[in-house]
Amino acid sequence: MRRENFPVATRLLPARHRMHLLAVYRYARFVDDIGDRAPPRERKALLDEVETDLRRLYERGAPELPPLAALAATVRDCRVPAEPLRRLIEAGRQDQAVTRYETFDELVAYCALSADPVGRVVLHVFDAVTPDRIALSDRVCTALQIIEHCQDVAEDYRRGRIYLPEADLRRFGCAERDLTLAATPTRLRGVIALQAARARRLLDEGSALVGGPTAVRPTGRDGAARPAERDGAAGVRLPGFARLAVAGYIAGGRAALAALHRRGYDVLADPPRPARTRLLIEWSRMLGRR
Repeated sequence: MRRENFPVATRLLPARHRMHLLAVYRYARFVDDIGDRAPPRERKALLDEVETDLRRLYERGAPELPPLAALAATVRDCRVPAEPLRRLIEAGRQDQAVTRYETFDELVAYCALSADPVGRVVLHVFDAVTPDRIALSDRVCTALQIIEHCQDVAEDYRRGRIYLPEADLRRFGCAERDLTLAATPTRLRGVIALQAARARRLLDEGSALVGGPTAVRPTGRDGAARPAERDGAAGVRLPGFARLAVAGYIAGGRAALAALHRRGYDVLADPPRPARTRLLIEWSRMLGRR
């Protein structure tokens, strides 16, 4: 989930849900900022410290770091397992060691550490965890992460990372220097458009969580899926406030994709961000689906 659409997606929720979601978000941002903004020589030790404090949270219920202390009530009240929270730390470690991804499948596997765990914790916050919902949530979160990578190509490159699959860059004839240009060349726009199309497909599949026409069940890490049975589709739809929140996340992704398309996938000069009006329109459409 992105910084821009998270507050919008929580503003109309009851205080208890809002408190838990904000605690999850702050923890995720805390871990992410260590991997991105802390002095490089200190990042590994800081991530180790977070993991030690996470273990302290689950073993004694008394973490010391403020973001984890704020998360303690959520872990207790919503019965959040440690694994998704630990995966976010692992994503931070991977960012220190891996700066390029050869294939889209490899990028999706990274998203399983950096993005999907947040959606799984959100399902726990709403007491809505089922295997089918987890599979669909993973699709939504992976899509949002890929969209963010499309928006932040220049920023990521300045940090020494490229999240666009290298196989796709070669396919479109891109060189690494293309990422340093003031305007996005046509060949690089093609790569970004391809990632955006993949993200759109994942969002379409994941939208079954909020009332899409069919559910999907994943068959591989490449995003391929087959339709679920009709009764199964109804069974994955989220109720009440969970639907409201997740519809907001999906709407944020759709609005960001619209912004990318509107700018012709030119992300280097001025990264396109979703318009608030478009986000609200997409959110309304999602909530109006049956």
